[in-house]
Amino acid sequence: MTTYKTDRQLISEIKNNNESCFEELINRYSTKVFNLAMRITRNQEDAEDVLQEVCATVYTKIASFEGKSQFSSWLYRVAMNSSFMKIRSRKRRRTVSIEDLEPGGHQNWGSNRAELTDIDTMSTRHELREAIERAVDDLPKEYKAIFVLRDIDGLSNQSVSEVLELSVPAVKSRLHRSRLLMREKLQPHYDELCNKADAWDEAQMYVV
Repeated sequence: MTTYKTDRQLISEIKNNNESCFEELINRYSTKVFNLAMRITRNQEDAEDVLQEVCATVYTKIASFEGKSQFSSWLYRVAMNSSFMKIRSRKRRRTVSIEDLEPGGHQNWGSNRAELTDIDTMSTRHELREAIERAVDDLPKEYKAIFVLRDIDGLSNQSVSEVLELSVPAVKSRLHRSRLLMREKLQPHYDELCNKADAWDEAQMYVV
């Protein structure tokens, strides 16, 4: 029976040159790092590069990790920095769109007031998803990082504060601002969606 080892236990053994523990630690977080990189870069090739860069950083700097914060927070910070550097240094090729990016637990920007036809619904959802992607892309770096970590990846305010090395009040303040910016950018699309629903309701009145 395999005994589960905590991150700290794995890191301790890695510092004692246990290569298998390094592989186990990377495997534990590789999917999360890749998904985070995809959220930031929205490019599969860039996300794969970020994952490789993060692995290399962990390999070379794990010995200096002092454990003052959670390893996952440190890892997310490395991934965030690498992702933003990738955006600055390389022209992105949009190969994969973010699916279901709508933030959970907050205003439902894509809700319909009336049932649309299947074609209209599919088209509207596609347009809205693209609008959300563009809105996230347009957020200033400091707001985009918090919005992605908190509202998309679902990290707690405390975890985000550790990742970005900010106070919890600062995280809350920037998160509030990022949501206002997103709502401002998406409101026209939400209004258009509601207008389509109203038009469909009116059309239904004439159906015999």
